[in-house]
Parts: sequence; structure tokens; C-alpha cells
Amino acid sequence: MTGGIGSGKSTVCRMIEELHYPVYSCDGIYSELLASPRFLKKLEEEFGSSIVRSGAVDRAALSAIVFSDNSKLKKLNDITHPAIMEEAFKKMRGHKLSFLEVPLLFENGYEKLFDGVIVVLRNLNERIAAVVQRDNLESKEVKNRINSQFDYQNYDFSEYYVIHNSGSLKDLKAKTNEILKKIENLK
Repeated sequence: MTGGIGSGKSTVCRMIEELHYPVYSCDGIYSELLASPRFLKKLEEEFGSSIVRSGAVDRAALSAIVFSDNSKLKKLNDITHPAIMEEAFKKMRGHKLSFLEVPLLFENGYEKLFDGVIVVLRNLNERIAAVVQRDNLESKEVKNRINSQFDYQNYDFSEYYVIHNSGSLKDLKAKTNEILKKIENLK
């Protein structure tokens, strides 16, 4: 499961979870990793002790380091992304069908690792409005974030399952159920 910021991918994941499918989140797994002393030690060795406060990662301090130096951001991604995917596949093992919310799926080439990919798409202005409301940000800041991400507006997703989030929650749920039926028929 993937989609740009404000597309509604987390909402679709909750809908799938309500139908009793196992659903995991890369962001959630990252939070779990940040609570792991072994993982914390690895980050501290790479980025210095200033990123640790009271035995936990100071996300603001880490962000200040990595977002001011692209090589440091790359190093963080090189450490975290493989660890997140390894943990995700451990969690998904043994399930006939499970789902993983992967925000940076296409950016990292991870789409090849999955039997299928669901892409949630939404009108750009609706995405911006949703993130402005959700995160209490200025629309300019949201636009900058969208512009720094994978271009979901102009990519050919014809080989993937696509959910167009363009109506009510009821419509989104119906579209999600339709995709799930297609996926279930393949299993």
C-alpha cells in the first residue's frame, strides 16, 4: 500500500484492518526500531550522542542533522530502510494475505518485493487540503513536501491496483472492498 502524502493510504489501511486482515506500517515499525537499544546504538554510533535524550532518539536533533546534509540523510536511509523492511517481512510471515503501508515504495524500488501493490491516488488540491488540516501546516509547506516526493500525479500505475480517493468515505470503502475482492480471487 502506497500513495503520496495526503492521499488517504492510512485511511485505506484502517479500512482493510477493520476487515480483519493483518496490516503493518513502515512508520510504526520505524517507531518500534527507535525503541530498540541495539538500533538506537547503531544510530548513535553514526550520528553522535546528541541525538539521544533520556535513552530515546531525539527526532528533532536527528532531523536537524540529516535534513541539513544529504549524505547524512542517505546514511540514515541506508540504516533504517533495510531494517524496517526486514522487520516488516518478519511480521508478515505466515499470513496468507497481509498488507504493509510503505510511504517510499517506488522511491526505493521496493515495489518488486511484493506480490501486489495498491496505490492510493487523490487530486492534488484535496491532498494539500487534507495535510493542511491534519498536520496544521501552511499549504506552501505541504506543496514543498509533495514536490520533494515521488510524482504520483504523472506516473503510469496501470500494472498496480489503484484506488482513486475522490469521493466520500463510503465511496473509498467501496473501492477498497472491490480491490480486496480482486486480490482475494488471486489467492
